[in-house]
Amino acid sequence: MTTSDLTQRADFTRHAKGTGALRTRRPEFVDFLPPCNDACPAGENIQAWLAHAQAGNYEAAWQELVRNNPFPSIHGRVCYHPCEDVCNRAFTDSTVSIHAVERFLGDLALKEGWCFARPKQQSSSKVLIVGAGPSGLSAAYHLVRLGHSVEIREAGPVAGGMIQFGIPAYRMPRDELHAEIQRIEDFGVKITLNHRVDDLLAEKTAGGFDAAFVAVGAHISKKIDIPTRDAGKILDAVSFLGSANEGAPPTLGRRVAIYGGGNTAMDAARTAKRLGADEAMIIYRRDRSSMPAHDFEADEALEEGVKINWLRTIKEIDRATFKVEVMELDDDGRPQPTGEIESLEADTLILAIGQDTDTAFLENVPGIEFMPDHTVVVDENMMTGHEGIFAGGDMVPSQRSVTIAVGHGKHAARHIDAFLRNTTYRRKPRHAVIGHEALHLWYRAAAPRVEQERIPVADRQKGFGEITRNLSESDALFEAKRCLSCGNCFECDGCFGACPEKAITKLGAGNRYRIDYELCTGCAVCYEQCPCHAIEMFDESQTVGGPEP
Repeated sequence: MTTSDLTQRADFTRHAKGTGALRTRRPEFVDFLPPCNDACPAGENIQAWLAHAQAGNYEAAWQELVRNNPFPSIHGRVCYHPCEDVCNRAFTDSTVSIHAVERFLGDLALKEGWCFARPKQQSSSKVLIVGAGPSGLSAAYHLVRLGHSVEIREAGPVAGGMIQFGIPAYRMPRDELHAEIQRIEDFGVKITLNHRVDDLLAEKTAGGFDAAFVAVGAHISKKIDIPTRDAGKILDAVSFLGSANEGAPPTLGRRVAIYGGGNTAMDAARTAKRLGADEAMIIYRRDRSSMPAHDFEADEALEEGVKINWLRTIKEIDRATFKVEVMELDDDGRPQPTGEIESLEADTLILAIGQDTDTAFLENVPGIEFMPDHTVVVDENMMTGHEGIFAGGDMVPSQRSVTIAVGHGKHAARHIDAFLRNTTYRRKPRHAVIGHEALHLWYRAAAPRVEQERIPVADRQKGFGEITRNLSESDALFEAKRCLSCGNCFECDGCFGACPEKAITKLGAGNRYRIDYELCTGCAVCYEQCPCHAIEMFDESQTVGGPEP
């Protein structure tokens, strides 16, 4: 055989699918990371609990969910579900309504009285947590799961943090909020209310705590300098929402202006309408595309009659008259003044321009450093510069949301656990994320998502009743079944039925399949039939064996 013949043979061997003795590639079962799991700030294994739900095993689904996030009823309502933004189902019809199924499971758990699984072992370590918001509660829960004793000190009269004081009841009803927090207490977390921590080190020493996690929420409204000749009523959004949520709102008058463009501004405007204001108008210096508020928040505000004045900034206030300057966007999309002045009338101005965290009580703790915005510097283990003191949630440099805060609490708990055991926590390597282009959806049956019903707009102004209704069991089951199980075998039997050599053996429910390589010809039919890309073809020259599930 000539050199040319050998070259041609080698080229054929590299590119042919191969059969029999010429097999050049072999199939291996593999696992990829679903994009929903990858995008979840709380680190939920969304695909896993959806799999239980689609089988009708709702309690198993809930138990899988709360391994990472103890608040499904809360998150099913207030999370902005970034998991859905990346759902591969969008390329077939529409994304899976993950948050709606999560809420269904969370509410069902409260109705049925499901409880967290108790830890198998107990340690002798005690951890102090400052702040009973989502991050502190999450850290407490995960630390108890890891066997430690936990006590929370909360300055306010009720636990919940910004969920309690900043999110209106029409989005987060208080019965479900308090019930999920109560379950944390029933799990063994001691919460002391109306207890402000002013000296962290003294508190830690007096209580005999081995470590501390500080998770104080962003409750302080940012200030803005607006010239006033004779200012009318000016409120900050956080205090206003807190008062309204506690049933003691201030008098607003007929017309209310809200300065800001975030979700808090939307909540303040919608709350003002529910409190009887005839007109609630938002003043925002940029256009809608630059607005930090989520689109659905702005859409719902507009539905409810809130007016939004884009590209406007307040220049001066004289009693109930606001002079605002019209802005225009430059080539870089930044607002620039035009010199054009308009007048608006309002009885009350609510400032919703962002919040800061009160970290002043940490300034005397040796080693703790601060960013210019007063957030606390932490290392990759979420520890501050003072050994044994960790921080997370709104008080560390990060984006801010309930789900991010809960994720911080979970990760902090793992690092605190490692610190208490004199080890280092290292997150396991993650599989590669599976994109829609890698799926083999030969069936592609259209089944658009079930949308949650909402109460009519006309009924929303009558009070603070919840706007969005829960899914029925049949709708939740349908929605769960829309999951494509991207990148992970869900035992559809496609490979088993398609193999022409009967080289694939079923191992029983939950155990997937085995490939007999004495029979396999490497034809790749199993690979092509696998809808979720849980089979990959490897060159025979490569080491056999994909990643573990």
